[in-house]
Amino acid sequence: MAAATNSVDPVSDVDHVRGPRDAKVTIVEYGDFECPNCKQAAPAAALLLAHFAGRICLVWRHFPLEEVHPHALIAAEAAEAAGGQGKFWEMHDLLFAHQRDLTIPRLRELAQSIQLEAHRFSVDLRDHVHLHRVRSDEARGRALGVRATPTFYVNGNICDVSFGVQELERAVAKALA
Repeated sequence: MAAATNSVDPVSDVDHVRGPRDAKVTIVEYGDFECPNCKQAAPAAALLLAHFAGRICLVWRHFPLEEVHPHALIAAEAAEAAGGQGKFWEMHDLLFAHQRDLTIPRLRELAQSIQLEAHRFSVDLRDHVHLHRVRSDEARGRALGVRATPTFYVNGNICDVSFGVQELERAVAKALA
């Protein structure tokens, strides 16, 4: 097994970002759409973005835990397919809202609900057009030593949220001070 690196890749043009890319604080989340803990963390991250508006940004990177979440990979691909049509975050939110049913028929319904071009979305899923992107995020996470989701980094430093996401708020406030 390769040794973990200790630096998070900088935000790139291909990253999915909420908030200003040049914010003073960058939160990078490695997540899985079928992970209950990620679902719980999503509203907390949204509250942080609102509370620290304009001063922080959130970057999502995929880390599907396929061995325990059988729909995690296809959900990540669905999010990327939506992103290819400019609606990554809309799909991100829907995937968590409908986490108990991430089957392909349901993913198509979710895509329709946000007015994605249906044929293109279906072809993207069928042909695994965005699989490389998901695997790339996953590989970057593994290189960092990510093993569970959600895993957060605040300005490149890991933030342990195992006892609650309030630690994320503390880390952000400290980074802004």
